[in-house]
Amino acid sequence: MGTLEGKVALVTGASRGIGVAIARRLASEGARVGITARTLDPHPRLPGTLRETVTTIEHAGGCATAIAADIQDPVARERVIERVQCELGPIDILVNNAAAAFYLPFDGFPEKRYRVAMEVNVRAPWDLCQRVVPDMKRRGSGWIVNISSASARHPEGPPYDDFHRRGGSILYAATKAALDRMSTGLAAELHGSGIAVNALSPVAAVLTPGAEAHDVVPEEFLRTAEPIELMAEATLALCEPSDPMLTGRVAYTTPLLDELGRRVKRLDGAGWL
Repeated sequence: MGTLEGKVALVTGASRGIGVAIARRLASEGARVGITARTLDPHPRLPGTLRETVTTIEHAGGCATAIAADIQDPVARERVIERVQCELGPIDILVNNAAAAFYLPFDGFPEKRYRVAMEVNVRAPWDLCQRVVPDMKRRGSGWIVNISSASARHPEGPPYDDFHRRGGSILYAATKAALDRMSTGLAAELHGSGIAVNALSPVAAVLTPGAEAHDVVPEEFLRTAEPIELMAEATLALCEPSDPMLTGRVAYTTPLLDELGRRVKRLDGAGWL
């Protein structure tokens, strides 16, 4: 039996990249996984769909259900929660992974894209947490992991490095910094309820299809890019019952795994990376 046998997880943004990896790893430990993204259909330029994620999980012996929903829409967010609860059961684990990343200079940043980034990266995780926490409280247990970014850390300087001088990452970084603070604040409010809340970031970068397509990963980060399995394993570590409970962390993959003395498994759980 896996460490998450009998648990139900919801992972947003799970048609490709980090979301797929997390969904597969949670399913490999026995969780029934609800996954969501904007569409079930293929992206015109990027690989991966929700259907493919479900097929991969089921072929490995896991259980998953796909729900197409625009996470910007509060009505769609409510529908996602209801579908997962109806088809899989009460939600034990929420992984807020979906994100909108627009790398554009501050001057003239479009208002529409500002609103989308704030809604997807901050408001949607807040809303989804509000929707699952009451039931978690009633059952006395739950795990929330908000996927953040190393860009949330403040630029060091002056002088500043080329990446920060070029600009373009301010809004994305600011939303992830807000997500970090939301995570630690919620962990404090829920302490003693049996609910763990953490934020998790890669140390540098993860080469996902989206990151490669947008060409936003600096050259210095490419040299230390992490395999996607690290994000999946670290997320799993924050979603497993533990004593003491891991909560209130703004965690980073490698330091967290090193602290826990945890080796990294393949996404299907069958063997080590």
